[in-house]
Amino acid sequence: MGASAARFVGLLLAAVLAMWPAVSAAHASAPTVIPVGRAVGIKLFSDGVVVVGTSDIATQEGSVNPAKACGLKEGDIITHINSTEVDTIEEVSALLQELEGEAMSIRAIRDDKQVQLTATALCAADGAYKLGAWIRDSMAGIGTVTFYCPDSGAFGALGHGINDVDTAKLMPLDSGSILPATVAGVEKGKAGDPGQLQGVFDTDSTLGLLSANTDGGVFGVMADSGWVEGAPVEAAVRDEVEPGEATILSNISGQRVEEYAIRIEKVFPQREDDCRDYLLKVTDPRLLEATGGIVQGMSGSPILQNGKIVGAVTHVLVDDPTSGYGIWVGRMLRQCDN
Repeated sequence: MGASAARFVGLLLAAVLAMWPAVSAAHASAPTVIPVGRAVGIKLFSDGVVVVGTSDIATQEGSVNPAKACGLKEGDIITHINSTEVDTIEEVSALLQELEGEAMSIRAIRDDKQVQLTATALCAADGAYKLGAWIRDSMAGIGTVTFYCPDSGAFGALGHGINDVDTAKLMPLDSGSILPATVAGVEKGKAGDPGQLQGVFDTDSTLGLLSANTDGGVFGVMADSGWVEGAPVEAAVRDEVEPGEATILSNISGQRVEEYAIRIEKVFPQREDDCRDYLLKVTDPRLLEATGGIVQGMSGSPILQNGKIVGAVTHVLVDDPTSGYGIWVGRMLRQCDN
């Protein structure tokens, strides 16, 4: 990344193709999708509860931390207490009160491996049994839908995963949805302080259900596609994408999607462990005036070049909000198919 730090721009399929190689267009059958660019509310509920920190518990015998003592670490995902599966903070708390300080078995996932721990919750000064672990079971925010596949009803959004804000680890998905949103304002980005879209969610409606949270975006199936506008376009094969003029579709006011000029400054060599495929520069005076460049919430804005969808905006450079990174659309399509 060089000297400039980068930050995710957003939050924080049914099969489209089995495998789509990064070869020339002459040797590939490119799928077609509808570029969307609409801001939505995104809710995610975790599969298990994520440990985001530990803290001491004040007891009559002094301050102790049973979570840390038993070996729990930040980023661990607690999936079971004794034989009971847990997915919410309320479920964990209820079990601790029921056990009343009895020794318990904790099953957790750490770095994709299962660990087994034994802990004992303690009675705090307020009379409640506590473990001394800060846990999270859900996240919500605003992001942008990248594409919709009318044949399957599938959609892809964000261009990056939803990561826990404290541990920076990918949130394990149990369930989630996208909701109608209206962009009510923009906090303009400036060097050292990325801006953000300010949105209002309609929590009484559901546009689609999430099925996957991956490094390349969040994916699911649309429940209501009546709000999706536009015609299908081909998804670009990777070697069709080149430095030069391009556009993005983005929703920075109300529910209106507009097209803005950008420039693809550089196409990076493909790497499996890095989803940053392009270096981008906003050149449209209207977008620069309204947002300062790329702001949080624009993550997932589709990138178009030569009549094809080539990817999505994913990051903003913290030191330069006019610049950021993008992901190749084929990487998103492959990930949503896994």
